[in-house]
Amino acid sequence: MKRKILAIVLVLSISLTLFSCGEESSVAIKQDKTSVNSLAKTPYSDGPDTIENIVKKLVSVYNLPELSEEDKNYEINMGYYNCDHMTAGPIGEFIGMYKALGLNVKLTGNANVPAAMQAGQMDIAYCGWTTTLSAVQKGVPLFIAAENHIGGAEYLIVRKGIDMSNPENLYGKSVSFGTDPETTNLNWAEWTTKLGIDRDSSKYQGVAMKDAEEYTAMKAGHLDAYICCDPWGTMAQYSNGKDIEAVGNIIIRQDTDRTKDGLGHGTCCKVAMHGDFAKAHTRLAERLLLAHTLTLLFCYEHPYIASLGFSAYYNVPVKVALENFWRKFVDEGRTLRWDLNIDYMRNQLNTMKHYGIRDDINTVNVEDYVDLQYFNNCGAINFEEFIKKNIDPVFPEGQDWETYNKVALAIDGINESDIPEYVTIDDLKLIK
Repeated sequence: MKRKILAIVLVLSISLTLFSCGEESSVAIKQDKTSVNSLAKTPYSDGPDTIENIVKKLVSVYNLPELSEEDKNYEINMGYYNCDHMTAGPIGEFIGMYKALGLNVKLTGNANVPAAMQAGQMDIAYCGWTTTLSAVQKGVPLFIAAENHIGGAEYLIVRKGIDMSNPENLYGKSVSFGTDPETTNLNWAEWTTKLGIDRDSSKYQGVAMKDAEEYTAMKAGHLDAYICCDPWGTMAQYSNGKDIEAVGNIIIRQDTDRTKDGLGHGTCCKVAMHGDFAKAHTRLAERLLLAHTLTLLFCYEHPYIASLGFSAYYNVPVKVALENFWRKFVDEGRTLRWDLNIDYMRNQLNTMKHYGIRDDINTVNVEDYVDLQYFNNCGAINFEEFIKKNIDPVFPEGQDWETYNKVALAIDGINESDIPEYVTIDDLKLIK
């Protein structure tokens, strides 16, 4: 995919610098403070501001005690998977949230979380909750420490040109759905049921690929369908009208609100923490979870700025990144959040049992895998109150993508014509 960084148009016109040292960036967030309009006025902002100032404002609410020298010097190993459900991990690094809270975090993407934690090489991770359950059963001393994502933004993508008015047209096609999807992939079980097609993987040319590889394979004409997390669902439908064309369509998405089916609301990915780390560094454990909540809060309030980091870490266009946030924050509900609902976890296990998925873990007691003491002591504000006060008036549920995009740009003083196609990790270093 051709990158058009446009000298990456991320520089503050006027004297807005994103450098904490006060130096001016050659990479631009072309913020325009002179054209602030009514859309830029929110319950939390009077107009464009620097990343540094926004983060300082969020952290200043807390009168945090000074960390011990041992905690200051401790390098926290954090892992995340290359799925947009885990976006708080890398965005926290990009906006400087960890540093603002005095945390020395080493971030690793696409990490083998269970193996790394078992080996004592990882302290905290953004990962699928079933991954956590499987790891604990194998003796890995980790626990679910906070909420992260309650569902949505997982999709079945079908290549353009395949007529899905008759879903049976998928038979015989190459589909990336992992190994033994009949008993391991809840999405596959639910979607085939809803589409009225066979769950039996032998009816298809089954393959197992990573999400980004699936997109590339479909683009090259080597794959007909795939199951993915975003951003690769949004990316499949993205076209810039020039050198990037849409390759597929979202046919069906994950919906964990199964209340109408009598199965209740389910859930998705979580924040997992190593038990030994949490006991030895209680203050760090609590502050990491505060960083998690404040980073998600930042993303809700400033989705355009967050999309710059998303573009760099996930290697997708900035507009794809911003549309991802619209899906999670508005279109599919407030699905990225920090307030853990254990009933949702129980409901998810019951749904897995209903479809015969992961019989090795679907009968566990979730209370044995959850420890919320560190989250409860971290100082996180109430999620629902935050949404009602700050987000509902600005980005109400049901808001269409075009309006969301317009408001998000206005809040951070961005003109549509100044949005770069892509942002790189090196660019982020310049705009911090």
